[in-house]
Amino acid sequence: MTNLTSVPGADVVPAPAAKSAGRKPSTKREVNAFTGLAHIGLVFWALVTAGPLIWVVLASFKTNTEIFLGKPFALPQSFSFQTYVDAWSEAHVGRYFFNSVFVVLLSTAGTMLLGSMAAYVLARYRFFGNRFIYYLFVSGLAFPTFMALGPLFYILKNMGLLGTYTGLILVYIAYSLPFTVFFLAAFFKTLPYEIEEAATVDGASHTRKFFQIMMPMARSGLVSITIFNIVGQWNQYLLPVVVISGPGSDQKLLLTQGIAQISVSAGYHAQWSTLFAALTLSILPMIVVYAIFQRQIQAGLTAGAVK
Repeated sequence: MTNLTSVPGADVVPAPAAKSAGRKPSTKREVNAFTGLAHIGLVFWALVTAGPLIWVVLASFKTNTEIFLGKPFALPQSFSFQTYVDAWSEAHVGRYFFNSVFVVLLSTAGTMLLGSMAAYVLARYRFFGNRFIYYLFVSGLAFPTFMALGPLFYILKNMGLLGTYTGLILVYIAYSLPFTVFFLAAFFKTLPYEIEEAATVDGASHTRKFFQIMMPMARSGLVSITIFNIVGQWNQYLLPVVVISGPGSDQKLLLTQGIAQISVSAGYHAQWSTLFAALTLSILPMIVVYAIFQRQIQAGLTAGAVK
């Protein structure tokens, strides 16, 4: 009987293990190198993104001489909030701010109500024309806003909604619905059908199933798309310029329009610190919203990844 330990080939058996063991440090070094490059890229991107914001905040405390003749990122000589007071009262930023809050709150509420209902029906019910209606909504994502400005002006003028908040709110809702339906339809498809079927067996109506069962289950997705709609509508400039225009519209201007008007009307004699203070007041609410709802936004974006 042959002794297996004396087989000549047995001496070379550990060689593959040694070879594979030798690859692990190389792979680990590659991963560490990639991670380091990724961190460097993220730091660079953070500096590029945050640099202009920091400069705007610092410039809001400076005088025109400090802004143009001093060092760009140097600290101001004094941190006085008088520029913010001037921007809020004398430059009417306070009025523009509350106009934007009013319009964005109502338009976001209308967008979320109509968009979530449409997305729920398209995602959970099967009927003739379901896919056609869904793709009709999705096609709105590819439609350029610039092409709609001319027809939109005459449509609102003929309807008597030009220069009114009602017309702007309706335009904002129509503008935000395609992405809202696209996002929420995919999210509603990931929710379990068993709970909905149990509610149907218990005699729950379609309305009750939607508002009391499906909406609480889709809360993370609803929060995410709500934040995206708020930010998109808050920063919108073209649509308010078209809708809120004409004689007597100065009292109805939104924040983006008001800041542009401050810059244009002042010309070369602008108080740039006041303008930068107004910009800071327009940026600050969105930063606060992201800081408060950061976890909910991340949860909503990743909830539909694993079913």
